[in-house]
Amino acid sequence: MYGLVGSNSYGWYFVPFSSQKRPAVQKILRGEVFEPDTIEFIRENCGEGDVIHAGTFFGDFLPGISASIGKDKKIWAFEPCLENFRCAQITSQINNLKNVELFNYGLGEANTKSKMLIETNSGIRLGGASRILKEDNGKGKTIDVEIRRMDDLIPENRYVSIIQLDVEGYEKEAIAGGLDLINRCKPMLILEDNKKIIYTDWFKLNINSIGYEVVQKIHDNTLLAIKSLHNVF
Repeated sequence: MYGLVGSNSYGWYFVPFSSQKRPAVQKILRGEVFEPDTIEFIRENCGEGDVIHAGTFFGDFLPGISASIGKDKKIWAFEPCLENFRCAQITSQINNLKNVELFNYGLGEANTKSKMLIETNSGIRLGGASRILKEDNGKGKTIDVEIRRMDDLIPENRYVSIIQLDVEGYEKEAIAGGLDLINRCKPMLILEDNKKIIYTDWFKLNINSIGYEVVQKIHDNTLLAIKSLHNVF
């Protein structure tokens, strides 16, 4: 595995050489922060809860979030692509992050295996835009990845204050595997909702029905929260 080292105001990063042209990597190599408003929102609002962060890529969110969460709290980070996962491991190690639990899994509604598209037919590496496929469409290079349910991975005695999903259209599946946790903790949800599941009947039945409302946009993400529980309105 080949990589490059970059840094910004939050820390140091080991980025995959194969994804050096991707926007997040380019930002880091220029000493900048990718999605600074999203990171700052999590830092300012995680409070005394854990953070679930899926779509970790090389760990560009990890140093900033790690420094802000409460004592004895954790970041539960998920990255299904092995190359990106190993880069995130190195990012965590060179920043000496002790409160990160990093898993080489994607989040879904069942414990299974799936295909992940990592490169287009024209040879463009997708990096952080790699996506889990519901069926292999033959439109590029894929790898096999492990999928796990959020409810099976996060212990019931952990309180989660924020779930942030950057999973390239796999939001419904990730949320479906964490409905017990969501109902128990009522965390804020930050979703890069490429498929607009927040407007579906499924989302209304399972998420809006327990009080979630759209609060605001953060970069290309949608923030949802329960008004009576979170002071973000």
